[in-house]
Amino acid sequence: MSGNKGEWSELYVFMKLLSQGRVYAANEKVEKIEDVYYPILKIMREETRGEIIDYIIGDNQINVEMHSNRILSIDRKEMGNQADRLLSEIATHSGSFELEDVAKFANGIKVTKIKAPSTDTTDISMQIEDIHTNYIRNVGFSIKSEIGNAPTLLNAGLTTNFIYKVTGISSAQANEINAIDTRTKIKDKMSKIAEYGGNIGYCGMNHDGFKRNLIMVDSSMPEIIGNMLLYFYTEDVKECDKLVDMLGDRDPLGYGDAMMYTYKFKKFLCSCALGMKPAKPWDGLDEANGGYIIVKADGEILAYHIYNRNFFEQYLLDNTILERASTSRHDYMSLYEENGEMFIKLNLQIRFR
Repeated sequence: MSGNKGEWSELYVFMKLLSQGRVYAANEKVEKIEDVYYPILKIMREETRGEIIDYIIGDNQINVEMHSNRILSIDRKEMGNQADRLLSEIATHSGSFELEDVAKFANGIKVTKIKAPSTDTTDISMQIEDIHTNYIRNVGFSIKSEIGNAPTLLNAGLTTNFIYKVTGISSAQANEINAIDTRTKIKDKMSKIAEYGGNIGYCGMNHDGFKRNLIMVDSSMPEIIGNMLLYFYTEDVKECDKLVDMLGDRDPLGYGDAMMYTYKFKKFLCSCALGMKPAKPWDGLDEANGGYIIVKADGEILAYHIYNRNFFEQYLLDNTILERASTSRHDYMSLYEENGEMFIKLNLQIRFR
């Protein structure tokens, strides 16, 4: 078993929650809400397609079952000790690494994979009980670890390119700008366009599927993000909360109400976190239908349940940034002409701070 800090963190969450038997809710500042928690009745894993293994939490033991037949039991305290050892190992390693002792223990409890497939938004599936209604349901959570490098919320791709019309730049100037190949070429190209008196305005998206998904969130979302991206590339402001404030101040869509931008962009971030992907047709439903689990740097595990969506949305806004991905890999940041008009593409990638 080999993985990076984020991947090993998924196994840590699985083991730690089995030992705890509950997960506490978080407020918008990622602080535990002492009186809000969700009892966990069992955690379900699919190690082999179609083969569900249930890890049922008892008072002192965890019973491992397949097809309702118990195959082994393990002491909850021992599971907690193993989780704590894993946390210590994660903290001392970097890059991709193997942990032989952890792998041996995991295999002994029928765990052969440290993480869910990358195509899944749900990283862990569990059966929880609502302490207020006693309602029991199976839910899936996405896991974000603060132990390693900050993960992305939305990955860059050709699908996440936005198209802008550029006026006031000649073909010769465009060739000069495109030839810039400095270490800070993105910033230098944008500065040169401004120096030559060029104007850049949002005009569309590179991928109809992503545009459709954004419109599912809100009909104005392509224009909102299009303007936000422009602020990011031209003014070097990367924090999402600050960029949303800039949208409110400048009001490019003429709402007359700054809160409109905040509200709509929070919905977009939440949709990204819970299942919406640029290239995949989205039905508007949450794939991670339980919510989001955060592993803090000290190993504390907290959850944003979809019942507490307001806290979760504020957390996302306060803790995300835009960042510049590879220009060559994602084919953006070069001026080009089409039907006698000039355009440039800017790329969207969102990462946790």
